[in-house]
Amino acid sequence: MFNIFKKVLKKTNEAIKDVIPSKQKRISRDEFEEILLEADVNYDLIEKFLEDMPRNIDKERAFNKLISVFEYEINPINDTKDKPFVDMIIGVNGAGKTTTIAKLAKLYQKQGKKVMLGAGDTFRAAAIEQLSRWAKRLDVPIVATKQGHDPSAVVFDTISSAIAKNIDHVLIDTAGRLHTQTNLAEELKKMVRTANKAKKGTPHRKLLILDGTQGSSSINQAKVFNEMIGIDGIIITKLDGTAKGGSILSIADELKIPIYYIGTGEQPDDLIKFKADEYVNTILDEIFI
Repeated sequence: MFNIFKKVLKKTNEAIKDVIPSKQKRISRDEFEEILLEADVNYDLIEKFLEDMPRNIDKERAFNKLISVFEYEINPINDTKDKPFVDMIIGVNGAGKTTTIAKLAKLYQKQGKKVMLGAGDTFRAAAIEQLSRWAKRLDVPIVATKQGHDPSAVVFDTISSAIAKNIDHVLIDTAGRLHTQTNLAEELKKMVRTANKAKKGTPHRKLLILDGTQGSSSINQAKVFNEMIGIDGIIITKLDGTAKGGSILSIADELKIPIYYIGTGEQPDDLIKFKADEYVNTILDEIFI
């Protein structure tokens, strides 16, 4: 697992090496600030990190500062008699929503669970087709309709079908962009209400997919979705393709929403559980002896 984090943060760590070419026992406050800026940490958060810091900083003190932003509880999915467990997947087009749904489906399959997909992004024909291809590749059932149909109907039909077929996990795609933000907000709210009608208490989680290459700028995007319907957790994609790995610190600090997984590539198995201590240590191991 640790090596996977090194792979994911490779470009971020390469950027850090431009600031600190060789590992040291201690670095100065100025060097620490420069490293965090290089990794795309918000400046206000950097200022907070530097509070009470000595002139020279060792690894232990740096670790304690960085890990402090992850002081939230992650509720793991426990085996429950309340089946199916419904995840509604939220995010803008291009963030990697559909691919992430496939990764989650594969993850649940490896746990021996039965999975069903719901193609709730009826705004784009391409989204329906892409999710249908993944369903076929993973050999999981999917509820899909034609472009332009009511996405809430897809939600209702998916959950109802999953109940009838004794499915363990349901993954529902949603549209990332409509003509106006108001339209998107109203559609998502209706989908959430409809899920609860199909099965009380669902969706169990509303997961937001954030594009890692957007860095800290994705925070505003997350705030908008959170205001619309409330986000329960975050999955970050494409982090291996950017030097903005430090943005995870900003996202965690600003949103106080649990980060569940990190996407590590394009294949269904390329998803790892986010572990804050391993993430922080992977960065600091490039800096300190």
